[in-house]
Amino acid sequence: FQIAVETNGTVAAPPGLDWICVSPKAGAQLMQRSGDELKLVYPQAGFDPCEFVSLSFTHFFLQPMDGPSRTANADLVVRYCMEHPQWRLSLQTHKFLGIP
Repeated sequence: FQIAVETNGTVAAPPGLDWICVSPKAGAQLMQRSGDELKLVYPQAGFDPCEFVSLSFTHFFLQPMDGPSRTANADLVVRYCMEHPQWRLSLQTHKFLGIP
């Protein structure tokens, strides 16, 4: 078995995990500062993706914030990723397909 976790990063991950995805939330203290992927919901008030690029992650993903501005947020994310190629686009495909 391989063990993968997704966490908001407020607690350090225990040893022995095979894949760590950290998705921090604005206002929460980030304790897990390394892993396989960092996934930020964008835009979030008080969060600048540039603040995270020095952390020790293999992959950096931006995911458009859901809600009434989802389409505009997706455009912002695409533009940001084009201007900052360290970041890649992450989508919750089911939301774009209208599947709850």
